[in-house]
Amino acid sequence: MPMERTAKRLLEERGTTYAEEAGIRLRDTPMPLYELLVLCVLFSAPIRADMAVAAARELFAAGMRTPRAMERASWQGRVDALVRAHYRRYDESTATALGAGAELVRERYRGDLRRLRDEAGGDPARIHRLLRQFPRIGAVGGDIYCREAQGVWPELRPAFDARARRGAAGLGLPGTPERLARLVDDDDLPRLAAALVRAELAPAGPGGR
Repeated sequence: MPMERTAKRLLEERGTTYAEEAGIRLRDTPMPLYELLVLCVLFSAPIRADMAVAAARELFAAGMRTPRAMERASWQGRVDALVRAHYRRYDESTATALGAGAELVRERYRGDLRRLRDEAGGDPARIHRLLRQFPRIGAVGGDIYCREAQGVWPELRPAFDARARRGAAGLGLPGTPERLARLVDDDDLPRLAAALVRAELAPAGPGGR
């Protein structure tokens, strides 16, 4: 069917999740779930997606992959890593947000965001609300986390935020998360959501820049 073929092309040409691009091997374990939170903090500033991804890779290369490591790196260490990735203008405020967020993960959730999921009782709206309690993460950051994490937290499915739905509309695909989810296997939902966001950001169609 035409819609399924469009979805398949999207997966083939734009189906890399932002977590994958940042070097995060997303699993339902503490470190990658925290790394995804860091990526969402970086995305929550008004900057280009590629710059946020580059900043995440730089932080992770410097060893800041856990809440404790993020805190131990010091504020200046975080700033230096962000500057190396050319994440300027927001480097100092983001370094502060990352430090405060790491402290919150460590103290409230004992370093494990699966406890956030447990506290929410697996309810997607409550997960989203708890995510927004982290510094810098607002509605958009919460959307990104849920969109990417639906591969490992099935209760979030189907997670297609407003940007993904706009991308779908531009390609003549269904406008509701439930109908979009029928186009691909469950395991491919994060990839389809990311591909639709990429299509919305560069609306030349699959493969466009």
